[in-house]
Amino acid sequence: MKRIQYIILLFLGLSFLWSCNDTETYAERKAKERAAIGKYIADSAVNVISEAKFKANGYKTDVSKNEFVLFESNGVYMQIVRQGCGEKLKDGETAYVLCRFTERNLLTDSIQLTNNILYYSDYYDKMSVTNTSGTFTASFDTKKCLMYQVYGTTSVPGGWLVPFTYINLGRPENENEEIAKVRLIVPAAQGQSYAMQTVYPCLYDITYKRGR
Repeated sequence: MKRIQYIILLFLGLSFLWSCNDTETYAERKAKERAAIGKYIADSAVNVISEAKFKANGYKTDVSKNEFVLFESNGVYMQIVRQGCGEKLKDGETAYVLCRFTERNLLTDSIQLTNNILYYSDYYDKMSVTNTSGTFTASFDTKKCLMYQVYGTTSVPGGWLVPFTYINLGRPENENEEIAKVRLIVPAAQGQSYAMQTVYPCLYDITYKRGR
């Protein structure tokens, strides 16, 4: 019952945001999106690095310097908190991936959705991911998947797929191993369905664990 109430409240909040945007042009919404991203970067002292510097650093970001790499082609900013144990998804391979995440709406500066709470302890958002010559595609499982339950689609946000080129997928076998973790600033065009429709950016903290 609490889960249903949570989802209803979320939809009411998103509906309110949507109705407020009805009188705005797309250009005005995009301007607000850019401003929200810029504000987060300034307020959080984010150190934005280029893809060239990211490559020179061995495809790593320095968390102590709060580095995020900006991918010019899609507008996604990524910080690799942990590269993770295991190995990268191979070309031609399909694997189940289990995610814990927190989604923050940067336009309202509020947490919008998360399975990182005790109530959702049995909810790993599960997706099937395929690597085809370096292009990653994925779909959410319809069972025990909060993103699917709330947004009503199996489509995985494009921003969630960006890290797969750079992180490992594994299952810790000892206390010294950890799963991959990233932080992403995702513009609406690379976000979930509601973000795309109403044009707002999200900040994500996501862990990626190889499923079975």
